[in-house]
Amino acid sequence: MPTTPKTTTAKGQKYDGFTEEERDAMKERAKELKTSARRGAKADTESEVLAKIAEMPESDRVIAERLHAVIKASAPALTPKLWYGMPAYARDGKMICFFQSAAKFKARYATLGFSDAANLDDGAMWPASYALTELTADVEARIAALLKQALS
Repeated sequence: MPTTPKTTTAKGQKYDGFTEEERDAMKERAKELKTSARRGAKADTESEVLAKIAEMPESDRVIAERLHAVIKASAPALTPKLWYGMPAYARDGKMICFFQSAAKFKARYATLGFSDAANLDDGAMWPASYALTELTADVEARIAALLKQALS
């Protein structure tokens, strides 16, 4: 039976397919599911989202705080919750969109991502994730329009 070979990273550590950040996100998701099962689906999870945002480095925190406000104002039907340790927003238990901080995965920029439950379909191909470097009035208006479309 063939086995998947392990490669060695620059630091001499074994790499088995997931980065440390990805493994941490999976652990956070498992913890979120256990917590959700204990307290029930109707629990208020916004305070957890705000606490997670408060832990972020300043550059991500500023964007995440503003994004949270834009989403709450533009799509009040969405429920804030944590998803893989990231702020996310769901309707009827289905994730619609999420914020991924740049620092979490050591990326160049933060992202606003949409799940397949978001109605963003536009022909045979459309974006499901957007890079965020700052939230200007124009960007906020575009996000509001995307949310309206996603929930239509």
